[in-house]
Amino acid sequence: MKSLSFGDALLESIAANLARLTPVPLEAHGLKRAAVCVVVTADDEGNAALVLTRRAEHLSAHAGQFALPGGRVEEGESALDAARREAREEIGLALPKDALLGRLDDYPTRSGYLITPFVAWCAADAPLQPNPSEVASIYRVPLSEFGPGPEFIEIPESDRPVVRYPLLGTRVHAPTAAVIYQFVEVGLHGRQTRVAHLEQPRWAWR
Repeated sequence: MKSLSFGDALLESIAANLARLTPVPLEAHGLKRAAVCVVVTADDEGNAALVLTRRAEHLSAHAGQFALPGGRVEEGESALDAARREAREEIGLALPKDALLGRLDDYPTRSGYLITPFVAWCAADAPLQPNPSEVASIYRVPLSEFGPGPEFIEIPESDRPVVRYPLLGTRVHAPTAAVIYQFVEVGLHGRQTRVAHLEQPRWAWR
């Protein structure tokens, strides 16, 4: 995928593609509710990019893993409000409600969460500041980096394909990779791709 310029044309295209998607909500069935933000912004060269974080090493769960800004939905809180709160707490990004472009399908994780992803638009000059209690690093990954598509592999513990992206000199795994894959398919290409069936690596099941 060639580099995409950050601007109104891309904003309108992503919003229109997301509007054609009917997101699939899932019943929690004992899973804890969580929400994440797929934040579209610009890198230092003006190319459209997604915001990724690397979780702090001292965290008790999923330490050091790459993630989208997000976290658990608190009691009495909507998934959208949780996603906006987590973006503010984790990376210092205040997202007004009109920054929301749409939402994607719920994704159940092996570690006990049901994630609701939202897509948001962030100004190119918006400052991002990692909260050291939760986030080690913030990355603006150009959308062109997702062009080759994800990798799908098999594992002996499941008959479902594991999805992962070669990014940032390593591999970013599901659930983050699954959410990103649906965003790229739907938001950028207008394809009605579903991802809830995609598997996570065995080490992410806890």
